Amino acid sequence: MSVTERVLMGPGPSDVPRKVLEALARPTIGHLDPVFLRVLDETQTRLRLVFGTQNALTLPVSATGSAGMETCFVNLLERGDHALICRHGVFGGRMAEVARRAGAEVTLVDAPWGKAIDPDDVAKAAKTREFKVLAVVHAETSTGVLQDLSPFRGIADSCGAMLLVDAVTSLGGVPVEVDRLGIDAVYSGTQKCLSCPPGLSPVSFSERATEVLSTRKTPVQSWYFDLNLIGRYFGGERVYHHTAPVNMIVALHEALRLVLEEGLEARYARHREQALLLQRGLEALGLELPVDESERLPPLTLVRAPEGVDEAAVRGRLLANHGLEIGGALGELKGKAWRIGLMGASATPRHVELCLGALAHELA
Repeated sequence: MSVTERVLMGPGPSDVPRKVLEALARPTIGHLDPVFLRVLDETQTRLRLVFGTQNALTLPVSATGSAGMETCFVNLLERGDHALICRHGVFGGRMAEVARRAGAEVTLVDAPWGKAIDPDDVAKAAKTREFKVLAVVHAETSTGVLQDLSPFRGIADSCGAMLLVDAVTSLGGVPVEVDRLGIDAVYSGTQKCLSCPPGLSPVSFSERATEVLSTRKTPVQSWYFDLNLIGRYFGGERVYHHTAPVNMIVALHEALRLVLEEGLEARYARHREQALLLQRGLEALGLELPVDESERLPPLTLVRAPEGVDEAAVRGRLLANHGLEIGGALGELKGKAWRIGLMGASATPRHVELCLGALAHELA
């Protein structure tokens, strides 16, 4: 297999720093090797810092971001529980499907694609009954919408629910602040703003969520994602559950070091600044940005393809002629828009300039 290096500016994965790739290529050691267990503990500590939490149950699930979603739902929900789920794109819809498969009764609160969820609509739905979980997508990867999470703890309290958040495209690029916002369960992915290869899904559970998990009436639906079992390996007992993906965790350990070395506030500012440069440049090319500026997600920008332009053909030419990958749209927007990522190591002036120049060339 021979692959020319790409410039990754799609919805993920993002460019991976050389130091992270070098960490990934270090010799494989055992998942109970003392050196690896030290790396494991440090990785959990670094994840807590990036998540903004002191939650003991904070760890990387051995699978990609969608597995983090499933981990959160199957651990917190039992058959017959009620879940209130916010849907304003593909991933809110996916949360609903995972909750249903876990046996929950799902109530949906919808917003149009490209818009944030209206908290008043959620508050109204919360008055209809008690719920076990209130779930919301912080950064909707399918539309480039950033959801303000600040009202949702109060809404969750009003209906007795735990607050569950999808932070796949926000962690490391936008403040998540798990403890300050009162989030009970959160999941993310390594391949977005953390700039690590895909393969792990960081999750974090509050004390309340951990208590719910430990007092379930029935076993967790998924043996592989059962945090009652997995937590005994990560929590210090080192009880075998599955063989940890050693090299991937070593790579995440290094990726998190780079995040914290840069500093979270500096990293968030970099994502905001480069997103603004990109968005101004796209508008100068006459391209429409469907998401309101106040709701745009800095790590991912939605761009409407001009009328009569084959968006897939443009993406193909960008890859073939410029080595540049951007993403197509999903769901209702498929074939009508592009998704341009500025995540982690891909959020630089060089990336912005290359993307704008290549798009201008191909559209001309």
